[in-house]
This record gives sequence, C-alpha cells and structure tokens, in this order.
Amino acid sequence: MSKECKKTTSDVDIPVILTSKDISTSEAPVAGKFPYTRGIYPDMYRGKLWTMRQYAGYGSAEETNRRFKYLLEKGQTALSVAFDLATQIGYDSDHPMSKGEVGRTGVAIDSIEDMEELFDGIPLDKVSTSMTINSTAVILLALYITAGKKQGVQPGDLMGTVQNDILKEFIARGTYILPPGPSMKIITDIFQYSAKHLPKFNTISISGYHIREAGATAAQEIAFTLSNAIAYVNAALSAGLRIDDFAPQLSFFFASHNDLFEEIAKFRAARKMWAEIAKNKFGAKDDKSMKLRFHTQTGGSTLTAQQPENNIVRTTVQALAATLGGTQSLHTNAFDEALGL
Repeated sequence: MSKECKKTTSDVDIPVILTSKDISTSEAPVAGKFPYTRGIYPDMYRGKLWTMRQYAGYGSAEETNRRFKYLLEKGQTALSVAFDLATQIGYDSDHPMSKGEVGRTGVAIDSIEDMEELFDGIPLDKVSTSMTINSTAVILLALYITAGKKQGVQPGDLMGTVQNDILKEFIARGTYILPPGPSMKIITDIFQYSAKHLPKFNTISISGYHIREAGATAAQEIAFTLSNAIAYVNAALSAGLRIDDFAPQLSFFFASHNDLFEEIAKFRAARKMWAEIAKNKFGAKDDKSMKLRFHTQTGGSTLTAQQPENNIVRTTVQALAATLGGTQSLHTNAFDEALGL
C-alpha cells in the first residue's frame, strides 16, 4: 500500500496512489457464486429491473388507498406502507397516548376494516407490499393476511416484506413494546408460520440503516446488522427451526452514504461475511440461505436543509454506490428530506 493515505468516514486508510503491489493477483470472485462477494445473481439488475415502490402513508386508510392507486396507475409495480407512530407502538388512534401522532408519519391502522379499506380495489395476489412495521408486525401481518383472504387470496399467494426487526429498535430507534425475550419469541413464531404459509414473504428486514443514521460508521453498521442477524438465527434454531427452512426468507436493509468506494466495499463485505456465517457457522446447505438479499436507502442524515439542491448530487452518488454494490432494492431520499419526510 502507498504510504500516503486518506481516511474514509469509518477512519479506514485508503491509498492515494495504487501500485501493482497493492493489487491482489488472486482470482477475482464471480458474481452469483459463493461467497457472492460481487453479487448474488450473475446478471443482477441487468437481467431484471428493480421492484419500483414509493414509500407512502397518509393520515387515513382511505387517503392512502387513493395514493396507492395513483402510484400504481403511474407505473409503480409494488407498494410500501408507512404507518403512523401510534400504529407502530400498538396504540389505537383514540388512545390518549396517540394525541398529536395520528396520521403524522404514516397511515393509522386500528382494525381489519382499516386494512381492508387500505387495499380496497388492489389485488393482493398481484402486488408485493412492504410494511415498515416492527414491534406490532405480527398484528399488521395478520390483518394483511385476513384482508387477502377476504379478497379470495390465499396466504401462499401474498408477496411482500415485514421489517419485523426489534433488535435495531432497542439499539437505535425506540419503537419497542415488549422486552427483548418475548419480542424475539414473536419474531421466531413469524419465521415458523411464514415458512409454512407465506413462502413468498420476507419475514424480516434486518436493518443497519437506522443504526447508521444514529451515528454508526459503515464498518459498525455491518457489525451490528450481522450480529443482530446471528441473534435471530440463534433464536430460531433454539425454537426448533432448521436453518434452511427460514433463512431463505431473511432480508437485510443498509444505508448508503457519500464515500462511494467505502460503501461499495461495505456491501461486498457484508455479502461475503453472511454467506460464510450461514454456511460455516450455521451449517446451511441451501444456497438461498447464504445469499444476503438487501434493500438500500440513501443517507437521510447526510442531507441538509440549507442549499437543498446539493442533496440531489449527494443522493446520486449514494444511489450509484448502492447500484455498484449490488443492491436488490433501492430507496432514494428526496432532495427536501431534511425539510419534511
């Protein structure tokens, strides 16, 4: 390595000038093959376009339903539901603790009637739905399954993701309700149910994004995220599940910040590490258990309220890093993110 170095945002030295001595002569990893450093598919986004969905949730189910239909009419191919804070922590809209929060950061869902209204006229066997919900994920997922059944859609035909990541709520975000033990029990129950009845659903989105936004470096983001993933797998194995029965339905969620090469390297390292953890630590045999599938969101904390047009450039660089890093799904923040979610 060159003696003259710069540092990444994670305080990692990178050379200013590379020489032939700095370049590895070992054979480059192949995309689509273990340990999937360069990607979990050989052709990645060149073979299949990303699912396109805009995160949306207005005050009422009726308003949000209108928004969903508008987005689908304009070419969106799937849905992403934002829930209000009261729904996220298990309060009905008329509870005193909900005052001032109903519909503020997403849609309020209090009942099966609300869930039916939210997806009225939207065939749930044709649309994949991502739900950003954690401590109350089991309730919202049950309501979603019931809404599907009322449409005549069987659970096995439902597609989507529940975030369902309670450990990052304890670490960085705070919308937990129950202590860690009971919370983990609910999550492993979801793993078990979904393996049998919801084969097309991602049962969890193990999230480094919120940890990064709370101040972690890129390296710390991977460390916390994979540590949480190991904890979930251990809990599921302790509950009697087999690794290859539930691991193919695990998904991940990372941030992408401004240091282009560090972010690309982070995504590659995370894939390689998870593949080796799943295979060597947990004895996975199914390739799908070893493939780290992840969603990326550009860095909200990197954006400024002042001169917000500069955020377009920041987000572009971050989106490029996610693309070159091999993400399966990408959320780009709006240029005015620092002014209003």
